[in-house]
Amino acid sequence: MIKSRTILIVLLVIIITGTLVYGFLPSPVPVETIIVSRGPFQVVIEEEGKTRLKDRFEISAPVAGTLCRLDWDVGDSVQAGQKLCEIAPLKSVLLDPRSKADAEDRVAAAEASLRTAKAKIVADTASAEFARSEYRRIKQVYDKKLVSHSELERAKADNRRADANLESARYAAETARYSLKEVRNALSHFAAAGNELAGERVIIHSPVKGQVLAVYQESQGAVAAGQLLMEVGNPQALEVMVEVLSADAVRIQPGMAVEFDRWGGEQSLTGQVHVIEPVGFTKVSALGVEEQRVRVIVDITSAAEQWARLGDGYRIDTKFILWQGEDILQIPENALFRHGDGWAVFVANPNNKAELRKVEPGKRSGLHAQVLNGLNEGEAIITHPEERIEDGRKISQ
Repeated sequence: MIKSRTILIVLLVIIITGTLVYGFLPSPVPVETIIVSRGPFQVVIEEEGKTRLKDRFEISAPVAGTLCRLDWDVGDSVQAGQKLCEIAPLKSVLLDPRSKADAEDRVAAAEASLRTAKAKIVADTASAEFARSEYRRIKQVYDKKLVSHSELERAKADNRRADANLESARYAAETARYSLKEVRNALSHFAAAGNELAGERVIIHSPVKGQVLAVYQESQGAVAAGQLLMEVGNPQALEVMVEVLSADAVRIQPGMAVEFDRWGGEQSLTGQVHVIEPVGFTKVSALGVEEQRVRVIVDITSAAEQWARLGDGYRIDTKFILWQGEDILQIPENALFRHGDGWAVFVANPNNKAELRKVEPGKRSGLHAQVLNGLNEGEAIITHPEERIEDGRKISQ
């Protein structure tokens, strides 16, 4: 009887001791894990951009006078050389010798501008022919599997950019020719020896084929020399202007690949950096912080039919691709933390314990980081590790 009681007391002591020990043991820490994987990886700079016309032509009054009523509305199509408006010049201006001398100077300047525009057409034509032949050559080499696909795409983009520059040069020449015609037309209205042609009017023609972008004075009325009347341009010749932080602008290079998202279409568009303007400016952000920004001009390289609905001044999200890879071992950046002089993560081992592992990160995208050493594909790592987690600590997933 006494022996049974002793055994019962011993068992009770063991149970109580075990309960106390178990109660004071640290409980597993609940964690979230993710599997280390491989896949495409990009390092990008994302900013909001705005489309704008490459060539916008402002139509102004060559002489002071009375403008006849305009019959144009925004969006109307115009042809090169088509009459846009008429101005009945003022007599005092027609007979003013100083104004005549100024008009002669404008004719000389317009002639010089036309010669410059023609020379640029010759240069851009040579560049376009070279880019076209280079693209054909690289395509032949690519068909033989001797160059990479990126080389072919670069040559294709250079070909498109050269063609666009040639088209822009032709527009500039047409504009210079138009300007010369208008100033000559204005000069011809100065009467010699005080003789004036009664009822003669200055007719303004469209410099290019395109659409009316803006009408600043629709009704008949007096206008001053140089007063802006309307704008015309080709809405199919678009580029994207992006204002980036100056710290990001130094990482962007001409020719860099660009993607356009959330512009209204179902598919993303592609582009290429054309120029980074060398002058920055101060802009106040929505939070009231002053920022130094730089304008970056990007050409759209996607086929024109894909973005035919875009117009001047449309919002478009721009992604500058600084670096990209296809089969990159990567983890979320929220799994990394500082450890000594380097970086580390916690690996969730099969025994449900946290294992401290030093890693060597590479490129970073803001959300993910490339892993160069320290981890293998398929391992589970802990995201957002908290202070209670340490090497060997029990965890629950």
